[in-house]
Amino acid sequence: MPWDEGLVNSLVYDRPDPREGRVISYVQAINEALALALEHEPDVFVLGQGVDDPSAMFGTTKGLQTRFGPARVFDTPLSEEGMMGVSTGAAMNGMRPVFMHNRPDFVLLAFNQLVTHAAKFHFMDNGETTVPMVVWAAIGRGWGSGAQHSQAIQGMLLGVPGLKIVMPSTPYDAKGLLLSAILDDNPVCVFEHRWLMRKDGVVPEGIYRVPIGKGICRREGRDITIVGASHAIELGLQAAKLLADEGIDAEVIDLRTVKPMDEEIVLASLRKTGRIVAVDTAWKKGGVCAEIGCLAAEKGYASLKAPVARVGLPDIPTPAGYTLEQFYYPGADQIAEAARRLVRPDHVI
Repeated sequence: MPWDEGLVNSLVYDRPDPREGRVISYVQAINEALALALEHEPDVFVLGQGVDDPSAMFGTTKGLQTRFGPARVFDTPLSEEGMMGVSTGAAMNGMRPVFMHNRPDFVLLAFNQLVTHAAKFHFMDNGETTVPMVVWAAIGRGWGSGAQHSQAIQGMLLGVPGLKIVMPSTPYDAKGLLLSAILDDNPVCVFEHRWLMRKDGVVPEGIYRVPIGKGICRREGRDITIVGASHAIELGLQAAKLLADEGIDAEVIDLRTVKPMDEEIVLASLRKTGRIVAVDTAWKKGGVCAEIGCLAAEKGYASLKAPVARVGLPDIPTPAGYTLEQFYYPGADQIAEAARRLVRPDHVI
């Protein structure tokens, strides 16, 4: 198969320039990745609740069943653990399932199969078995989903050996990382963000891969590093613009995958700026923010000119009301304020 690593595109959250290449939506990029994988790899199949209904998993699976048939793209019962077990067994026997969930909350129902079995089989039989499957889910917010339908669970899975966690921030990466995840011989969780699905971007036609575990600098700066993944990068770039108007030059690092994490790109940026703000779409405690902070303290302490700052969700369940959501979810203003406090300790709110 011609699975070549593609170019690493720049990230612009303004309207993409069609002179740089073909412009498609984030949703189309995911759909295209799935179609290419199904076309070129006969062992790939796509399953999940609603992958064949009119909404087609937010549009990401639209037309796939018609093109590839119900044996390779099919709806599943409301039995997440059972179907995760089916996916795990299929992967152990040479298939490459892509198990899709509307929300990560539903993946919680399948943790026994994912955490206890899929992540461990390769290590329990001395590497004889691989489990090449993808678990895909879309993080949601903003339409009153409340505490049980808007959870970002990447932090819970960071401590599970054997799992990889992918969190794209652009249509280009959404396609390239999903193709890499499907071809990986480990179980890979791909967590998208619903707000990114409204974005367009430059995406090449055909097959290309974005390497798992390799971050990218989205904006160079000299005063402070803002690091995160997924929708946090859009917010970080917005914060960088606010800070630039005040004479603070922020560097923005997109991890792209949070497990494995590209430690060197984070540490290299920290050596340059001396200050770091960790940003995540999930809770601030015990997750990606905490892991970035620990990395800075453990391996980059000599470079730190100020304490590590974290910007994430507060330690309470998600509210359902629109007004409360405005206080609950941090935005560019909160990221910029955290950066100001580090760069200018005498700053007064």
